[in-house]
Amino acid sequence: MAIFTDPIREHADFGPGDAEWLHLLVGDWQMVADLAFADLALWFPHPDYGYVALAHVRPSTTHTVFHADFVGEGIRSDLQPLVDKAWASRTIERSSETNWSSDMALRVEAVPMVRNGRTLAVVTSHMDLSSSRMPSRLELTYRQCAYDLLRMGTLGLWPDFASPTGSRRGAPRVGDGLIRLDAEGIVQYASPNGVSAFRRLGDGESLEGRSLAEVTAGLLRDRRMVDETLPLVVTGRMPWRSEIESRGVSLSLRAIPLRDEQQRFGALVLCRDVSELRRREMELVTKDATIREIHHRVKNNLQTVAALLRMQSRRMVSDEAKQGLEQAMRRVATIALVHETLSQGLAQSVDFDELIGRQFRLSAEVASPSQQVRTQRSGVFGELPSDFATPLALVINELVTNAVEHGLEGRTGTVWLLADRSAGDDGEELLTVTVADDGVGLPDTPHAEGLGLQIVRTLVTSELGGTIQWKAREGGGTAVQIVLSLASR
Repeated sequence: MAIFTDPIREHADFGPGDAEWLHLLVGDWQMVADLAFADLALWFPHPDYGYVALAHVRPSTTHTVFHADFVGEGIRSDLQPLVDKAWASRTIERSSETNWSSDMALRVEAVPMVRNGRTLAVVTSHMDLSSSRMPSRLELTYRQCAYDLLRMGTLGLWPDFASPTGSRRGAPRVGDGLIRLDAEGIVQYASPNGVSAFRRLGDGESLEGRSLAEVTAGLLRDRRMVDETLPLVVTGRMPWRSEIESRGVSLSLRAIPLRDEQQRFGALVLCRDVSELRRREMELVTKDATIREIHHRVKNNLQTVAALLRMQSRRMVSDEAKQGLEQAMRRVATIALVHETLSQGLAQSVDFDELIGRQFRLSAEVASPSQQVRTQRSGVFGELPSDFATPLALVINELVTNAVEHGLEGRTGTVWLLADRSAGDDGEELLTVTVADDGVGLPDTPHAEGLGLQIVRTLVTSELGGTIQWKAREGGGTAVQIVLSLASR
């Protein structure tokens, strides 16, 4: 999807950071629209349209003025003179007449966004004046805050590159709670939701006329757990985010310093109760830790079972019984290795190359204690779902063991493991796994499958939903090829 500055790249005379600054503006101007109770539109000169609309935002604190989206369209003829004037003067310009649109009386302002002494774009604010009631103190304060932010835009002071970027759960919005501070950090105004948020933290007094930093400090129980950015946020000195927790309530805070040409004259602090979000996040962390601990315990239990099988095999007199227990021990150890890998991470997928890299060599060594067997691996398995890892690891373990014991038959040789991810004819992703050896090759006459090959065939067809094929390897020996579909994984 094209970003909103793409239509102007050919004729925009932007300097370093100018396009990023406009993107930062559009990423944060929902706050201004909510404070101004107005629709905002971003305009840039265009050789064909006069000006083209690059972006549009609607307020969440009142109804929208423009129901139809006009992004990418040219500017109306009655609006262009005001935008032209703002572009040239680099100051906020207000329409001298009330505009009418869809039976609504509108007040229109044009705000040039100026950076490094150059106008980069113009923001127009469209506010509905058709309501006849007197504005409340909240509305008057909100509109003053919006004006202060837009005026900072004409000075290149807002948006601030020091502001946090990227998504962060629980980021406060205007409707969640707003507090306006003076230059000393004293609360000039607190919205009802802002007051309620601090009451939930334990503050029972009015916020107005008090230092927000002192109020916050009085609510802290364990100061060792305090975010180091909190003092700068609650005093409004830096445009950062922080969080405070008290009495089981978590409050997310965001500061926006207000500045003019000479100094910082105040700040806005947005606050939001994120207690439920943090509780759910903690539940997820707890569940993930529990799952990881379960994998760890399963691995320990399987290793214990493998050790018991090893002890039991040493007591066996019959070679056949001893061999059967040793094979069972290897299979249990393979499953334990998969659970060990799963216990080291919280992802739903497994880096199978790292897992099988250890298992492949180990399988060959255990199956050939008295012969020299070389192992070579090529190709990439990549990330595979965790429920895919255990049966595939078992299949490879059985095939490698079979290649050493029956393919090489006690001789020195090589076992290869090859992986290839490709696209099938219908576009589905396929994984092809090949285990090959340079041994005696396939027998001339059919023979009954042993337990190991029965396990392989069952896992491939039933658990993995794939196909398996035995064939002669070019250059001598045997190759077993498994084709698996990853489409449903």
